[in-house]
Amino acid sequence: MDAEELAVEPLLAARRLLGATLWSGPVGMRIVEVEAYGGDPAGPWHDPAAHSGRGRTPRNAVMFGPPGVLYVYFSYGMHTCVNVTTGPDGIASAVLIRAGEIIAGQDEARARRPAARTDAALAKGPGNVGSALGISLSDYGIHLFDPKSPIRLELGPEITDPTAISAGPRVGVSLAADRPWRLWLTDSPAVSAYRRSPRAPHPA
Repeated sequence: MDAEELAVEPLLAARRLLGATLWSGPVGMRIVEVEAYGGDPAGPWHDPAAHSGRGRTPRNAVMFGPPGVLYVYFSYGMHTCVNVTTGPDGIASAVLIRAGEIIAGQDEARARRPAARTDAALAKGPGNVGSALGISLSDYGIHLFDPKSPIRLELGPEITDPTAISAGPRVGVSLAADRPWRLWLTDSPAVSAYRRSPRAPHPA
């Protein structure tokens, strides 16, 4: 039933994922920053910035599947980025996990992220999320709500305080750059910095 809570439009699913805990073996991370992404023109949430924005491919196929599945991809040839599929089965959408606070397994996370100067920096930024949790491309397609999965997602209580969540434009995308689909926990020190893509047109 937890996965069904993510079978909603991308922005609602992104809000639901804030405060959730993502477990990879003994390392647990509280999700504090996310970005929502929609799908192809045939779906209800066309998003030209999404990997699924032009339709299904072998790389993005899992985005069209049921909610609560791990979508992993390699970014800039060096970072493993972690996403959770959302929306009803057959309609593409996903949420990128941009940052988190390591709440368990800190020693293992530090060993994977020796360059991090503080605990707040261990999983600050999407590439660091994958590194701190030890997630690789081989984890693509894992069902996150299966109790037998090596990587699991536990939803927390819904956040109802409107001041607890902030919103703004997505980071580094050149298309639909001003869509306010990046959400973060307002008071978390682990939230990453905003960087606008130089290829994005200037806002009106």
